[in-house]
Parts: sequence; structure tokens; C-alpha cells
Amino acid sequence: MNNPVIILCATDLGKVVLEIFKSNNVVVFGFLDDDKKLHGTEIEDISVLGSTDNEEYLKILGKDCDVFVASDDNSWKATMIKSLRKDQKSMPVNAIHSDAHIAKSAILHHGTLINQGVKIGANSEVGNHCMLHSGSIIDYKVRIGDFVQIGAGSIINSGVVIEDGAFVGSGVTIVSGVTIGEGARIGAGSVVIADVEKNETVFGNPAKAIE
Repeated sequence: MNNPVIILCATDLGKVVLEIFKSNNVVVFGFLDDDKKLHGTEIEDISVLGSTDNEEYLKILGKDCDVFVASDDNSWKATMIKSLRKDQKSMPVNAIHSDAHIAKSAILHHGTLINQGVKIGANSEVGNHCMLHSGSIIDYKVRIGDFVQIGAGSIINSGVVIEDGAFVGSGVTIVSGVTIGEGARIGAGSVVIADVEKNETVFGNPAKAIE
């Protein structure tokens, strides 16, 4: 990555993204955040420059500066990314911690956060705008859709499919070959041994559907 980066959202997650870019010696140009109280402040000597709709800074995205959207609100993030692609012709870059281990045969798409200690195995694929939190393990030949979040310390075994927008809590184990449906939610610490339906919420060991 040769260009500096602007991080959208100066939240705690934004601070994580800053740490990730610093771990790779990537220059962070600044933050944009809609909380006006943060404007003009600094986070680890990086300035909060203005709001996420500030044209002065948005116009430099794409050719001269890269961007990362540091939000776990998928609805807002999707709207922001659509605007970035349409108006600035800019697709968010990946934020990959220097301490992550990714197999050479793995496929990564765009705008994904991969935090410290994450491991991604051979022939796995991670979609756009996902979040893989610290220490999560993605075994070989796993397929992860877009806007998926996987909590710290979770283990996703071989051949698992996780569809768009699914949420996997911290410390979850998903056994080989299971499919997690679009928008499904897996409670922290669960052990998933069977497919989870679209938009279904499951919890426990073994994980069962909850209302």
C-alpha cells in the first residue's frame, strides 16, 4: 500500500484500525467522524479532520489517498461504501495487522479488518467489508460472504460457509461443513454443529435457535 489512508469513524474501532495501519508502517492522513465534538482533536497524533461528508477531504480519495470505513454498523457502512464508490470512485482497502497469518492461496476481497493473531487457511475466501477480530482462526476452504463479523478467538473449521451479513460472537466454534445463513447471529461461546438458517439466532453447546 503506497497511498496514505483516511479512516472514517474515530471510534474505538477506528483506533484499532489506526494500530493496524501503523503496524504496517502505513501513513494515516487523518480521521473523519460525524461527532463534531471530536473535530480538531487528535488520536495518537492523528487529527480528526471533519465529518464523513466533508468534500474537501473526500475529493482526494481514490487517486491520492485510500480509505477505510471503521464501523460495525453494516447498514451505515453499506450506505457510506456505496457513496464512496459512486462519488469518489474509491473502494475501501483492507486493514490487515502485521501479526496476522494468511495463506498464499487465500482470497481476500476489499475493505476488511483482519486483526492481530488472525489465521486464514489455504484456499479460504473472505468477502468484502468483513471484520475478523483478534485470534480468530479460519481453517482451509472456508467461504465468508460480505459484511460478516467474526468475534475474537472464534474457530471456523474447514469447509464452512458463512453467508452475507452473519455475525459470529467471540469464542465460537463452527464445525466443518456447516453453513451459516445470511444475517444469522451466533451467540458468544457457542458450538455450532448444524446449519443455521437465514436470519436465525442460535446460542449454546450445541447451539440451538432462540427467540
